[in-house]
Amino acid sequence: METPKIFESEYKFCLILWEREPINSTELARLCRERLGWSKATTYTVIRRLSERGVIKNENATVTSLVSKAQAQASQMEDLMERTFEGSLPAFVAAFAQRRGVTKKELEEVRRLIDEYEEEN
Repeated sequence: METPKIFESEYKFCLILWEREPINSTELARLCRERLGWSKATTYTVIRRLSERGVIKNENATVTSLVSKAQAQASQMEDLMERTFEGSLPAFVAAFAQRRGVTKKELEEVRRLIDEYEEEN
């Protein structure tokens, strides 16, 4: 199943949700006002839209996610790679490393992740 699209402002909302779920919608609206500067109406609109797209569930004023943070991040990375790097992981990694630089510790972690992936597959 494909992960539903989550736009940038919605992702910021989801970060709050993932941190606190399950959470009462009134409390969620309060947190969105404090952290994002949103009105109650804006928060409820986002809850409705994300519910319609299957990202979250709002039952009896309790909001929970149907898409995990890891799923959302993976989906956003896939979209970025397709749009910007024509689906090429090596091109993405090369651009990232050239722009930001990579520490020895980060390289070791990437090698460990690749080794784990190879062992599993």
